Amino acid sequence: MSPQAEIIHGLTQVAPSLSPKYFYDARGSALFEQITVLPEYYPTRVERGIMAGHGPDIARSVGTGSTVIELGAGNCDKARALCELLAPKRFVAVDISEAFLHEAVASMRPSFPDIAIQALVADLSADIVLPANLPLAQRLVFYPGSSIGNFDPRQALALLSRMRGLLGDDGALLIGVDLVKDASILHAAYNDAAGITAAFNLNALAHVNRLIGSDFDVAQWQHVAFFNPVASRIEMHLQASTDTLVRWPGGGRSFVRGERIHTENSYKYLAEDFLDLLRRAGLPNTQVWTDELAWFAVVLARP
Repeated sequence: MSPQAEIIHGLTQVAPSLSPKYFYDARGSALFEQITVLPEYYPTRVERGIMAGHGPDIARSVGTGSTVIELGAGNCDKARALCELLAPKRFVAVDISEAFLHEAVASMRPSFPDIAIQALVADLSADIVLPANLPLAQRLVFYPGSSIGNFDPRQALALLSRMRGLLGDDGALLIGVDLVKDASILHAAYNDAAGITAAFNLNALAHVNRLIGSDFDVAQWQHVAFFNPVASRIEMHLQASTDTLVRWPGGGRSFVRGERIHTENSYKYLAEDFLDLLRRAGLPNTQVWTDELAWFAVVLARP
């Protein structure tokens, strides 16, 4: 299904939705980088602390000389720290935002002249085809930031299984996962006082306008985010602040005031549940590192 067809399909459902991948045009990618340094947004800060505090142990467990493949690489900041730690022979940055990815990779190359660095534009919801010249041996797939939480458990299992398919028998997955915690902490992380997360969410409509030729008026929509305890996930929505008609070539849809477009989930796991998911994906051998409050975990999983 083309991006245009996928977007229109989501918008025309009884409960309309947009895939979170449509957050990530150039502006959306830049806004997300701002989110990661907000005081309320703990995942990046806590994960970085785990990686720094347990870095030597992680490096010993992974080994050196590997090929590192980062999925959802963004600005490659986390990859920089990992490459300093592991000194891999090769690094492949994979992301859906093409211009942002190539800029990040270009800025990384001067710092690591001894590492063969490649960029790969890919959608993680589809099969990932790695460069043909990439050795199968000693691959490390790196998926930080608890981005796995954007997928429901069925989708997460499918993605983890595809990650397993990128590895040889001597490969490994190094993945960050956000853990269950007090709902007030979660609420603040997705409703920051500066409104950056709101701008990030609303920017998806501007991106969609360009992709399908629609006429969403961003000023008519509001950011809504809350914790759903039954599903153990943060939900992000865009809520119509007035009755509105949105058109696109060949169609359109009326939204009534208060109607929502579901834009993102961010699942929060119990550690044992996530390890079971890894086991089901063919990655049963695991090592886990957490922060002192057990808010976040970094997991190394092997076949």
